[in-house]
Amino acid sequence: MDSKKPSRRKFLKSGAAVAGLAAVQSASGQTAAPEARPQKSLKDLIAYGERSHFVTSIRVPVVERPSPDAFGLTFHVLSPLQDSVGIITPSSLHFVGTHRGSIVPDIDPKEHRLMIHGMVDRPLEFSMEELKRFPSVSRVHFIECLGNHSKAEYKTVQETHGLTSCSEWTGVPLSLLLKEVGVQKGAAWVVSEGSEEVKGAGSIRLAKAMDDVLVAYGQNGEALRPQQGFPLRLVVPGFEGIYNTKWLRRIKVVDRYYMTYNDYGHISNDPKVAALTFRWGPKSVITFPSGGQQLPGPGFYQITGLAWSGGGAVRRVEVSTDGGQTWKDAELRGAIHPMAHIRFGMNWKWEGQECVLQSRCTDELGDVQPTRAQVAKFFNVAPDYYHTHGVQGSDNTIQPWRVAGDGSVHNAIA
Repeated sequence: MDSKKPSRRKFLKSGAAVAGLAAVQSASGQTAAPEARPQKSLKDLIAYGERSHFVTSIRVPVVERPSPDAFGLTFHVLSPLQDSVGIITPSSLHFVGTHRGSIVPDIDPKEHRLMIHGMVDRPLEFSMEELKRFPSVSRVHFIECLGNHSKAEYKTVQETHGLTSCSEWTGVPLSLLLKEVGVQKGAAWVVSEGSEEVKGAGSIRLAKAMDDVLVAYGQNGEALRPQQGFPLRLVVPGFEGIYNTKWLRRIKVVDRYYMTYNDYGHISNDPKVAALTFRWGPKSVITFPSGGQQLPGPGFYQITGLAWSGGGAVRRVEVSTDGGQTWKDAELRGAIHPMAHIRFGMNWKWEGQECVLQSRCTDELGDVQPTRAQVAKFFNVAPDYYHTHGVQGSDNTIQPWRVAGDGSVHNAIA
């Protein structure tokens, strides 16, 4: 063995020293002390892991209002869709809807109770332990806030569409609990109420409650997080987020629609507007390439994004690379769940020219995601009305992204 040949250990040691020195070089060429990064102890990592420090995806507040605000309260917080892979949103990155002027309740699950009363034969209170004795189910569903409106001033897909997320929810079908208490003849609606200071409540039809609504205590394989309603929440598949009551404590069975705090501003006597509330229509958005991203140069890329619908399963997603003049079918990737996100993708060769990318979704009901012009025509307003105004009801209009000649990507609504 050649004694002059450097050993592997010495090579690695010297290489690490050089790398460490390079890492702390400042722009002026001067060395600086490496920045300390807080780390969990090995004991903590064994107890509950953490992601790599190279992964930096975070939620951000909506453009219009900071969180926390001057009073330390949370408004809408957006999920980083541009960094998502697959269809499941990590619990820690799930969007957060406003807590309506109150802090997140700190609820001891041993003390928590769910009361079901009203037009029932046997009004009952359930503890968490009692609820977990019922047969449980796990289902993948999206939740989306009515505030998920794309506007011309929004730059990224996190800003345009970040108030939707998709999780695997575990709990008891509400139908089982309603059968346990015995629903009386003439009942038509159920009103659910949360435990926060400003009471979150919402009315849904009894038919929906008996169909697919979950009383959920689990999210993505563990207990709900406090921001998502720990220890109990309602999951109303396909309906706008405000009906998915968090910190669920009471359900009342009634014979008519109740105007609650949450329902104010979410219903309308206009049947055209009412048709766009409660259930989300077919929707999709390209997450790559999307606003704020940069293509390094011409070549082959994979256009990818998410599609979903409150009308059931997604059946088709089409992609246009020429501003909607022509469309091609994208590939639906993975298992397709009703009322859940599905990942789509399509091969694309970018020649370096300016172009506009769009996607549109068709669900199992045959409904097709509309353009803003189509919605404007439906409401009989000027074609450019929704460039500067929010879409009435739930906004499921097509989102265009403009790829400039230098590879930068921008919101093309304006």
